[in-house]
Amino acid sequence: LVVGIILVAINPYKQLPIYGDAIIHAYSGQNMGDMDPHIFAVAEEAYKQMARNNKNQSIIVSGESGAGKTVSARYTMRYFATVSKSSSNVHVEDKVLASNPITEAVGNAKTTRNDNSSRFGKYTEISFDQSYQIIGANMRTYLLEKSRVVFQSENERNYHIFYQLCASAMQPEFKHLKLGRCQENNLIFI
Repeated sequence: LVVGIILVAINPYKQLPIYGDAIIHAYSGQNMGDMDPHIFAVAEEAYKQMARNNKNQSIIVSGESGAGKTVSARYTMRYFATVSKSSSNVHVEDKVLASNPITEAVGNAKTTRNDNSSRFGKYTEISFDQSYQIIGANMRTYLLEKSRVVFQSENERNYHIFYQLCASAMQPEFKHLKLGRCQENNLIFI
């Protein structure tokens, strides 16, 4: 196993104009190190290595909670969709990220750093055809923080799904669960 460049996500906590199509096109075809360090430089290097060596590539996106790992992965997918001239009308990153809303509800929670923090790992596999155009993607998830189900730190919340279930407690299809308000249950479901 050879591990190349690892992308460390850092959230600037403000929108920056460095992720548009013009920036994508500026990094497309460039060699790593010819331009400023950027998520698109990492994506371009992986894309070129895949095409040049006809071998699978991996990009590891790492960072602290709230650093923007999910957003960074989204930018990477958008880069691939743009440079591969994917013919889809809907961006592939939208399809991949929208493909599993239940996992997001079960695996995301409010933390002190992020109101919608992913508390699980994600492995996203993007498939390309012979001409290196995106033909599909698969997202695998695995829960990392099981202790959150029975304990939350101060100013943090349980997984979103528990609040969504409690908010729907009066719906006919959920009455058999005998759910109460989340303040009454303290959201400990075992």
